[in-house]
Amino acid sequence: MTSSITQNTIPLTQLDAVAKPIGQAVGMPGTAYTSEALFHFERDQLLGLTWSGLAFASEVAANGSLAPVDFMGLPLIVTRDLNGHINVFHNVCSHRGMTLVKEANPLARGIRCPYHSWYYDLSGSLKSTPSIGGVRINEVAGFSCENNGLKRVRCHVWMGIVFINLSGDAPDFTDFITPLENRWSQFSGAGFLDELHVPEQGALIEIDVQCNWKLAVENYCESYHLPSVHPTLNTYSPLDQHYNIVAAENMSGQGSYVYNLSDIAGTELPRFPHWPEEKMSHAEYISLYPNVLLGLQPDHVFAMIVQPQAPGQSVEKLQLYYIGAQSLDESYGGCRSAVLKSWQQVFSEDIFAVEGMQNARRSSGFTGGVFSPVMDVSSHHFHQWLAQCYKTGTVRL
Repeated sequence: MTSSITQNTIPLTQLDAVAKPIGQAVGMPGTAYTSEALFHFERDQLLGLTWSGLAFASEVAANGSLAPVDFMGLPLIVTRDLNGHINVFHNVCSHRGMTLVKEANPLARGIRCPYHSWYYDLSGSLKSTPSIGGVRINEVAGFSCENNGLKRVRCHVWMGIVFINLSGDAPDFTDFITPLENRWSQFSGAGFLDELHVPEQGALIEIDVQCNWKLAVENYCESYHLPSVHPTLNTYSPLDQHYNIVAAENMSGQGSYVYNLSDIAGTELPRFPHWPEEKMSHAEYISLYPNVLLGLQPDHVFAMIVQPQAPGQSVEKLQLYYIGAQSLDESYGGCRSAVLKSWQQVFSEDIFAVEGMQNARRSSGFTGGVFSPVMDVSSHHFHQWLAQCYKTGTVRL
């Protein structure tokens, strides 16, 4: 099935052309951004085989809460059970396959099927089966609640991001994330996750974009577009002070030697205690393949999950993190608002670019495009990764 979809829709010769050295390569063809068949191929054979971002743990902040999430057409549920553990399940009743949850609920305590009232706890266990053996007879010979709980999806929470591995057989999450943690330890220290705090309000942005998820990722990889698309950002993080990052097989991006929003906006937020003084103006922006975008600055961090909705539709969810518990004090409220406003502006400015590229992907005049051998290094790396995934139906770490 994998090779049939790949060969019949995107010739292997074209994928080989994507994998060439940057000066000779072309990008992924328009079909990869517009085809419904390839969208579902990517879910099962690309995003589904590795660790993909699904949601933020803050969306189920309280014990006993849940939220439904669509994963490329696949209905899932994220729960925080009564012990505070995050779980992900298929949003499907074990009885007759009814969709269980349609709306988020911070006070759920459990899940009752709206069809026949079968009841599950938030750890996925089936607890009751009303009238399964006849009217007011709640048990029947040969049936075990123990063997009919919700179908679990492998998940891991890192930096407040709920990652899932749909296939269930990806390498351990530690192997997936260690290259990034090692890279960023030079700035923030080995225990930087312990320093991060999320405000209850004003930390989450959601943006609907009419583009394929891959365009949002590849746009984030590079800084080439800063002067034309982000003129304000270019004043405090100018293009000539940016550098390309290819950190591992599953990540690339850009960095800045001069990021000084704090000077421009007058923000004075707490900073990482172990950040090197000589790198106090550095910042890095990493695309963690397939669909998580991360930004590290001395005084705040952000994560964006690009949620694919359809071949030409995505939702971008951005969450901000600040350094140390004191950063959540009311006295820093204005500074946090300035940071939120700045990133909201930046990602809103990208909308016309990614939607314009999506529109052009339907044209027979687009055959993959070319790359700047200097400015598009990180984007080309992402395309090479995509081409390899398409060719093999597997994902490399």
